[in-house]
Amino acid sequence: MKAMIVDDEDVIRLGLVKILSKLNPGIEVIGTFSNGQAAWEQFESLCGQGLDLVITDIKMPRMDGIQLIKNIRQTGSGVDIIVLSGFEEFDYVRAALRSGVKDYLLKPIVKSQLEAVLQEIERKLKSSEPAPEKSREREHHAVEMVKETLKQSYGEPFELDKLADIVGMNGNYLSRLFKNQTNMTITDYLIHLRIEKAKELLSEEPSLRNYEVAQLVGYHDPVYFNKLFKKMVGVTPKDFKGKRWPGLE
Repeated sequence: MKAMIVDDEDVIRLGLVKILSKLNPGIEVIGTFSNGQAAWEQFESLCGQGLDLVITDIKMPRMDGIQLIKNIRQTGSGVDIIVLSGFEEFDYVRAALRSGVKDYLLKPIVKSQLEAVLQEIERKLKSSEPAPEKSREREHHAVEMVKETLKQSYGEPFELDKLADIVGMNGNYLSRLFKNQTNMTITDYLIHLRIEKAKELLSEEPSLRNYEVAQLVGYHDPVYFNKLFKKMVGVTPKDFKGKRWPGLE
């Protein structure tokens, strides 16, 4: 299990590293941070190293634990999160629990309580070993659903939040997932669809005016459409119209 620790007190960070190593030699602390901002800036990198667990304080400078937790959950990450807090901070803890925190521990930390939480997390990780394959299938399905949705609605305004709702994912996470799987951004994929459809319309329906073609494929500024078309195709829509192009005869 790989963990990161976020607390503005040096003695607590160092103490937790020692406690974790004694409680479970299989736990590797791959990052320690004194505030939420520093932790957030390295979060994606640590996820790439297989991060499983975040242990974070509530009250910290620059970015508190609540905001850090919200940021993490907005990425779609399923890492477990344990919150550390003082008794007087329980209102903050309630907010954290609503954000999908695994558990909270009051300071000073009781080793037996921490050990119990760690054991539960470890059992969950072991029981979900086939999960990566299921996750990959879900992610592939989400990307294909985005492609199909855009093919059906390329003429409508682009709304990332609506796409994200359709596939049940956070918008930022979906954007990164799509780029990783297709080597294209969602916007670039939509542009490609629109230009290909514009080429079809220009070839098959030459009576259409350029501004009409632009509107049909989702562009209400014909000047922008002309510039984009030339950038993508190499010629203007006017020059393209009426010519014979491979694959469009």
